[in-house]
Amino acid sequence: MGQGTSVGAQLSFDLPVRTARGREDFMVAPCNVEAVEWVDRWPDWPTHALAIHGPPSCGKTHIAHVWRARSGGASLKSSQIDRDHLPPGLSVGLVVEHDGKSCDEVGLLHIYNAVAQAGGSLLLTGEEPPARWPVSLPDLRSRLRTVTAVGIGQPDDALLAAVLAKLFHDRQLTVPPEVIRFLMSRLERSLDAAQRSVARLDAVALEKGRGITVRLAADVLDMAE
Repeated sequence: MGQGTSVGAQLSFDLPVRTARGREDFMVAPCNVEAVEWVDRWPDWPTHALAIHGPPSCGKTHIAHVWRARSGGASLKSSQIDRDHLPPGLSVGLVVEHDGKSCDEVGLLHIYNAVAQAGGSLLLTGEEPPARWPVSLPDLRSRLRTVTAVGIGQPDDALLAAVLAKLFHDRQLTVPPEVIRFLMSRLERSLDAAQRSVARLDAVALEKGRGITVRLAADVLDMAE
């Protein structure tokens, strides 16, 4: 349950907000703006495939959801690829998330070629650009090397502060600005860390019947360490 009005009136950040069709708002910042611009250019890509890469929790999956909402495409993890059962909708769009597990390389090659032949689009995501994926199949390796790859960095201070403010706002929590500043000084620079911390703070504040203060935030983060 929430505790009052939003923090939005107390904190102001010059970051545009992009609604991801049924998902949470997506905020554009210097660390992700190039990837967002490429998604906005779709379907006007130089080739049928594009890759977005970056460290864990940088927002790759969220941007992929934004693109899926625009393209009407499907999604699967690389470890789910099966050469005998290609996914549907290849003439529209497909997201393949490289999850670091073993992959059916022949199946991925078939997907790459089938999407191109069907006139669809392919969005690849992973921590590394496709040219660096551990691929042994020569034909697949050569194709992945031609894919335009765009990187995303970890959220900067402005984006992390805005995300924290929005996460509290979404839970209808009133949080003073000093709590945001304190969390920024303690949290790792990742969207997942922000989401976990806000959820934990909400739960503890509700359990104890307290408002969210710097002291409570410090206690909660200390318990998590």
